[in-house]
Amino acid sequence: MIRNGLLLAAGLALAGSAHAGKFKLGSDDIKAAAPIAEEQVFQGFGCAGKNISPALKWSGAPKGTKSFALLVHDPDAPTGGAGWWHWVVTNIPADATELPKGAGKADGSGLPKGAAQIATDFGGPGWGGPCPPVGDKPHRYNFTLHALKVDKLELPAGATASLAGFMINANSIGKATLTGKYGRKK
Repeated sequence: MIRNGLLLAAGLALAGSAHAGKFKLGSDDIKAAAPIAEEQVFQGFGCAGKNISPALKWSGAPKGTKSFALLVHDPDAPTGGAGWWHWVVTNIPADATELPKGAGKADGSGLPKGAAQIATDFGGPGWGGPCPPVGDKPHRYNFTLHALKVDKLELPAGATASLAGFMINANSIGKATLTGKYGRKK
């Protein structure tokens, strides 16, 4: 009986991981593990980029997806372990398959109808591009798109990126990640 239960659990795990493997996130602007272009780099804090959010496209969302949420995080930021939130978008409609280049405007005008942005670690909503300290090794920028089991996340006014991340993870039925890198030389 235990053996059959273990086989069933293993089979379900494999089926879930096979389906999850179909959920893909890509970009014409960000290549996996490649340097992020100056166009996406923050403008400020000593960085002179254009601060334009990259175009993102996805496919293969899990069955039962009712909305999406995007988390962009730098785990290498020297913040005592918290990393740095660069962009948080919630309530992306389930029928959306992309965010166009420049969608990360602070006023949300480039996002699909109903989508909302949470304040980043730069202090406000919208895309905040890479800007690691000079001389640090290149930082990783993880773009993680979550497929959610809810139509809309109900977050309190002034919710932090960490609270949004917690609620996103609690409602996630699948995720797809794309990681780019960026560093500044001395």
